[in-house]
Amino acid sequence: MDATPADAARLGGRDVLASALQASRARTLGLLDAYVAALGDQLQVPHAAQFNPPRWEAGHIGWFQDYWIARNRQRDRGVACDPDHLRAAGRLAEADAWYNSSTVEHARRWQLPLPGLTATRAYLDASLDETLSLLAATPENDEALYFFRLVLFHEDMHTEAAVYMAQALDIPLPPALSGVAPHLPGNAALALPAQTWMLGHSGAGFAFDNELAAHPVEVAAFEIDSQVVNWRRYLPYLDATGAAPPRYLRRASGNWQAKRFGSWQELDPDAPATHLTWDEADGWCRWAGRRLPTEIEWEISATSHPDFCWGAVWEWTASRFMPYPGFAPHPYRDYSAPWFGNRYVLRGASHAAAPRMAHPRYRNFFTPERNDLHNGFRSCAAR
Repeated sequence: MDATPADAARLGGRDVLASALQASRARTLGLLDAYVAALGDQLQVPHAAQFNPPRWEAGHIGWFQDYWIARNRQRDRGVACDPDHLRAAGRLAEADAWYNSSTVEHARRWQLPLPGLTATRAYLDASLDETLSLLAATPENDEALYFFRLVLFHEDMHTEAAVYMAQALDIPLPPALSGVAPHLPGNAALALPAQTWMLGHSGAGFAFDNELAAHPVEVAAFEIDSQVVNWRRYLPYLDATGAAPPRYLRRASGNWQAKRFGSWQELDPDAPATHLTWDEADGWCRWAGRRLPTEIEWEISATSHPDFCWGAVWEWTASRFMPYPGFAPHPYRDYSAPWFGNRYVLRGASHAAAPRMAHPRYRNFFTPERNDLHNGFRSCAAR
């Protein structure tokens, strides 16, 4: 496979990381500007389980970067860092009490006396400036660069979440910030043989803790779609079963329309079927006599079959989000371990994600009712 932005971010040195950190911050600030244009400087949004207040979210990005870079006395140790070591003081006296997502309950984030927009922007600027200065003096090895890569991907996750919230709140976004759903070519059935697959990450570069440790898995022969299911394939299921239309989809004057950031538009039947819950994806598969692929089948296909196309939407799999054998939490302990068991794995990426998030071994994970993100699916069958 050719090198990808994800490969560069996971394996690249200081220059690659510096450019990526600045690009990610530019997207953060662009999204913040779009929110201000729609909501005003106070950035008030309703309380919802899948939201964070935008000022809290922006401050949290700066705090997370400070906490794991500028204030981390053991950042050169990588995953061997003791997360509970005594840290240097932060640049904002109350930052830990405001922005630490591990200790600040979700509902409280709407009640905090957070800094205003100007101060929040200044906090973000100061945090990034110090991060880049420290990065320039950092050795180019995986241990020393680990936390710089972590804060980059963390910010990318939050900018993608801001796109989801904009969709939910009808906040207009330009395509450069929101991404554009692709027009999918025709689907084909791909045949994969029975094999022993080494599941998970091994070797050099960055990995999230839930991608470790690599371990062999026996996999039976299977067949899988070359493309994710598009609306042309999905809509007959609604007509045949009478199932309720997915979120952001409606029939008006006999035509299907999709809602995108507050605007109802004619549905492109060849765009990926998206904003689907796990049950909606599973329901289509059952109706079609198919099934969702396991994350192992997905990973095999994405890394070994040249005609397997992915990256249009996050793809539901049949696999529960569980630790791999030998799992050990990395210093950011709340990234994976609290969520094992009650979520499903999604693989791939979406057009709203930063391209460097699109890695074939990356495991996204959400509860099955979530349909606010750009999530869809492809189908699979035994051979």
